[in-house]
Amino acid sequence: MAKSSSIRRRVGVATGIVALAGLGVAFWGIGHDAAADTPALQAPPVVVTSTAVKRADVPIYLTGVGTVTPNQSVTIKARVDGQLDKVAFTEGQDVSAGQLLAQIDPRTLQAQLAQAQAQQAKDQAQLANANLDLQRYTRLSKEDATTQQTLDTQRALVAQLDAAMKTDAAQVAYAKVQLGFTTITAPISGRTGARLVDQGNIVHATDTTGLVVINQIDPISVVFTLPEAHVPDINQAAAHDRQGLPVTALRRDSDQVLGKGRLVLVNNQIDTASGTVQLKASFPNPEHLLWPGQYVNARLRLGTHAGALTIPAPAVQRGQNGTYVYVIDEHAMARMQPVHVALIQDGVAVVDNGLAAGQRVVVDGQYKLKPGARTVESKPAAAPTARRGGAADLAMSQVAEGAGA
Repeated sequence: MAKSSSIRRRVGVATGIVALAGLGVAFWGIGHDAAADTPALQAPPVVVTSTAVKRADVPIYLTGVGTVTPNQSVTIKARVDGQLDKVAFTEGQDVSAGQLLAQIDPRTLQAQLAQAQAQQAKDQAQLANANLDLQRYTRLSKEDATTQQTLDTQRALVAQLDAAMKTDAAQVAYAKVQLGFTTITAPISGRTGARLVDQGNIVHATDTTGLVVINQIDPISVVFTLPEAHVPDINQAAAHDRQGLPVTALRRDSDQVLGKGRLVLVNNQIDTASGTVQLKASFPNPEHLLWPGQYVNARLRLGTHAGALTIPAPAVQRGQNGTYVYVIDEHAMARMQPVHVALIQDGVAVVDNGLAAGQRVVVDGQYKLKPGARTVESKPAAAPTARRGGAADLAMSQVAEGAGA
């Protein structure tokens, strides 16, 4: 009886062990199936802004700092001594060439002119009389009524008086010129500056200050410098443009265009101290946006990159191995693409190696990217337009989501 009870206990224990083992296997199978059915966690896509690589004609510019200078500048000075009787201009006035500016007391020079003219009349009368005597002596000489010496002496007197007449004519002309200097006119068209001498003062031909300075400001010039390395390119471009390379004058603190002109000078020597070459451009200036002494940015156009591959400048990144961009493939995956940038200007980069037209490059969001990362295009900001109805808003949002996908 005791033996059979022991056997039953052993059978019960074995049965319990088998049941527990089966239960463990069942739980393992359930857990294994759940893990197999759960997908692996993936990193969310990176939101970026991309654009297509485009072909465009890109102008080639060189930019330097320049100074606006008058096209012509003249300091008006007195050329004779005398009292300044009249000032005929207003400070800051636009004057034309030949316009009266000032008048110096002419009376002294008028008297000198009259004296020279009187001497000329006296010598003219003497010459006329000497010519008549020469004619008489010539007739008498033919009749042997006078000596050859007398005839020769009369001829010498006529020649002497003729020379005196030429001297008198020169003196009269000189006196007229000196008298003309008492009337001061504008030699060029331009704008007057501050009056340097007031009416009533005595002025002298040796004065260094002058009466006023006239600056020609329409047209006007801009003198600027560029590094010497660009001289061959400038000369080559200038040889193909006989009208002068286009130059644009911009404000220093903004991109406002102040004037458009043409290059008129490439200086014949490079400044060895600064390693730059001086250039000069002429600008029409009817609105007087350019003013003498003003600092501007001068942008010289050398030519055009025809059909260049262009991308926005922010798309270009710089690393240890040079410049690169992130390219988005057809599966919205990002990859790093080395590129060679020919130039960057006005927010546009010209790429001459590494890209093809139509490829999409990342413009914003690169700092979150790694090669092989999934991307999604950022949604453009809604334009400030009149609000539509609820159904219209919903339809437009669905269209935008579909385009983003």
